[in-house]
Amino acid sequence: MKKFDFLNQFRDAVFVVNNHFDIIYRNNTFCKIFKSFESIKKLSHSINFNICPLNSENIETYSPIYQAITSPENFFASVSFNFGNGQTNYYELTAVKKSRYTIIFLTDVTATIERQNFQKDNDKLKKEFKTLTEINEDLLKIKQKAQSQAIRIALINKVSNTIRESIDISTILQSTLKELSIMFGAYRSYYAAFKGNKFSIIEVYGEKITDKSNNSFELDKSTLTVIQKKEISTSNCIKEHINAKPFKQSVLRIIVPVYHMQKLMGIIVLLSYQKRELNEELEILEAVAAQLSNAITRAELYNKNLQTVKELKNTLKELKDTQIQLINSEKMASLGQLVAGVAHEINTPVASIKSNNAIVSKLLDQIPNNGLAEMLKELNEIDKEAIQRISNIVVSLKKFVRLDEAEIQEADINKELDLTLDLIRHETKNRIEIIKEYGEIPTIKCFPNMLNQVFTNILINACQAIEGKGIIKISTEFKNQNLIIKIKDNGKGIPENQLNKIFTAGYTTKGVGIGTGLGLAICRKIIDKHNGEIIVNSELGKGSEFIITIHSK
Repeated sequence: MKKFDFLNQFRDAVFVVNNHFDIIYRNNTFCKIFKSFESIKKLSHSINFNICPLNSENIETYSPIYQAITSPENFFASVSFNFGNGQTNYYELTAVKKSRYTIIFLTDVTATIERQNFQKDNDKLKKEFKTLTEINEDLLKIKQKAQSQAIRIALINKVSNTIRESIDISTILQSTLKELSIMFGAYRSYYAAFKGNKFSIIEVYGEKITDKSNNSFELDKSTLTVIQKKEISTSNCIKEHINAKPFKQSVLRIIVPVYHMQKLMGIIVLLSYQKRELNEELEILEAVAAQLSNAITRAELYNKNLQTVKELKNTLKELKDTQIQLINSEKMASLGQLVAGVAHEINTPVASIKSNNAIVSKLLDQIPNNGLAEMLKELNEIDKEAIQRISNIVVSLKKFVRLDEAEIQEADINKELDLTLDLIRHETKNRIEIIKEYGEIPTIKCFPNMLNQVFTNILINACQAIEGKGIIKISTEFKNQNLIIKIKDNGKGIPENQLNKIFTAGYTTKGVGIGTGLGLAICRKIIDKHNGEIIVNSELGKGSEFIITIHSK
């Protein structure tokens, strides 16, 4: 109908329907968009409400076109149109009633709807993005916490491994201080033991302490109160401790108390130029302090046990030495008693022989036969010399044992050596040449009977080391307030691998049943008692030399 031609001026799609549901007019826009929809029935099938109405048994209730036509008043609705090729457009449907006609306007709002949908999607994405960001931040915090936890565990494990692998306190402290210094960026760290309200620095890592007087220090009351509460003290300070020189700039000082049970053992001090807040790191420091406490306690117990073992070994050695001395004393006492008895037994017949010899000497002049008298006089002189020799040996034996000379006294060592040589004449006679190179020496304070025992032992060993004929050279000298006695032989010598063993009790190079292994061990103890030294130089096949040095002061 031409009367509806004015509808062509609208950019919206417009069509007119009469009361019989016939489309009687379509404007140009409608024809262009909906050119294939000429009947109202076909058109209504493709147009739907954006929001479905309530349930109804009437199928036409769900059709916005029928709703618009049958509505007694102007009608408005938001609808969608399905073109069948997957394309869907959105329209604002406006139905205007004009007498027996219904003019229906379809305003395309697809762009607006899509924009609104995009905005909704965008808002949804923003919301999801925000949620994901929050989740990511939470995950980042968890990651940082996990990393911090991993560092904590790694540090504690490293310290634990060091503690397990070492029992040395210095090694444990150095390793612990090094790891903490790296972790907290400390330019110096140290451990200070607590004793008598003062702290003494035991171990330092990093920048060394130039002022040694600072090794012992005190802390201010407020810091000490925190430590006594078993808490970690952190502060930005100008002074390290009381009486310390001020820093050039503020320094972060971390003090970690190390407790065993309720006893404060010491503190770990970390000094850093970095300014930082300690949160989770406090747990690390507390864990390390606990580990260090156990390590120090264990190391101290171990060192104490070592000291106890050392003391027990020394006690055992002293007991062995005492045993040797007891054996020696018993031996000398028995020898003294034996010598005293033998001397008494010898003196009686010797006295009789001496008396008879004197009587015979007087009667020889009365013999008329001069030849016989001269012969008997010669025999009498030989007997007289033999009697004197026996008397001298008895006197030497009594002097050698000297049971009545237990106290220290002045003695001429040259004479003591001669006395010893007289007693071992049976070992040297017609076999070994004795060369004496005695120096001018003063008398010294000593135990002569003990030194004679040393000389006898060394000289007897020298005689036994010489197979066949040989030489023993004895020299004495006084030098730098020291008396030096050298006894050298040209015997078979001592193997090099045995030189460090010959003074050990029980060790002997002689055969079974010949040597006890106590002789030279006793000699060393006697020389030690005289505040002296005894050493041996030997070369296999060339002989040995014993050098005895006795300090006169």
